[in-house]
Amino acid sequence: MVLAMTTAREITFPPTSGFASDQAVFGQAGIDITTGSAFAGLTTYANLPHVHCLAGEEEDVEKYDIAILGAPFDTAVTARPGARFGPGGIRAGSRRIAPEAAWDIYTGENVFLDWAKVVDCGDAPLTFLDNTVALKQLDASHKIVSGRVANSSKYRTPRIITLGGDHTTTLSALRSTYRRWGEVSVIHFDSHIDTWDPKVLAGGGISHYAGLNHGTFLHIAHEEGLIRNNSIHAGIRAPMVRPKGDLKNDVRCGFEMVKARDIDRIGASGVIERLKRRVADSKVYISVDIDVLDPAFAPATGTAEVGGWTTRELLSILDGLSGLQVVGADVAPIYDNPGETTVLAAAEVVHALVRLMVHQPVETAE
Repeated sequence: MVLAMTTAREITFPPTSGFASDQAVFGQAGIDITTGSAFAGLTTYANLPHVHCLAGEEEDVEKYDIAILGAPFDTAVTARPGARFGPGGIRAGSRRIAPEAAWDIYTGENVFLDWAKVVDCGDAPLTFLDNTVALKQLDASHKIVSGRVANSSKYRTPRIITLGGDHTTTLSALRSTYRRWGEVSVIHFDSHIDTWDPKVLAGGGISHYAGLNHGTFLHIAHEEGLIRNNSIHAGIRAPMVRPKGDLKNDVRCGFEMVKARDIDRIGASGVIERLKRRVADSKVYISVDIDVLDPAFAPATGTAEVGGWTTRELLSILDGLSGLQVVGADVAPIYDNPGETTVLAAAEVVHALVRLMVHQPVETAE
């Protein structure tokens, strides 16, 4: 044993390529190791600072104006699961965005360096074993994040952009928005109406528990009085469960509709005009199911429907909504393929939603 130790080979490592000495790697010879990287440290949306927004009351929490909150939930879907990985996917898809270098080629502005402090709050801690408990956890998380005093001295209520998660998570967001802002008009980008009666949608009639899912949440939001009767869908193209009943119920829930192929007739500008006219001067919540895009542009979605919009068309429409009082928003993708086709689109949608919030600050009603 002693002999083996005395004859052990001495290993000498070569110097690190590109540096004068190994010490340089550790910042001791003029190399700056504090320079940021999109692939180092925590992966946050657009490399924004992470804030522990869900910390206890006794902890000092950094203030913010717009919060990114993940909702890793996908156990209320009728087709493909996987959206629990959506928040992490969107963050990965946004790694190319750097807050200090996000100058818009179309407008010349950088919304991350404007008046609003935008942060990533991480994910709400949700169980994946019980839908009822998980959604109550999400309700509570929204209440905490939206209940803090904002960084701005004038606009004191922070606004939240939720990273889904299946579309059921929008109900918690709407509940939170109602507590802070009252009833809102919803602009709902989707290929499906999501106002199905819980007794009608497949599986919903089995139990009260099953009645709350990704296709009924807007019906339930209407029942709870969270949304106004001047809401509107955009990009709809999926078939109905009932030939007339679904559309009648949709109107009863307060919605009009822009179908996907309407864009061929009226163009993006026509779609924008219809959306803005519908919600008028009310406070607005924007919900984006990534399946509003054609599967060619967002293949990783739970319920893909062909004949949808392009990513460019969706971004143009979102940008055209500038000036609306957007008090909350979400985007819901699903676990993506290795090419990150879907999450790249979703990440840019979130950027567009941040832009809308920055463009139009909103004061809380006293």
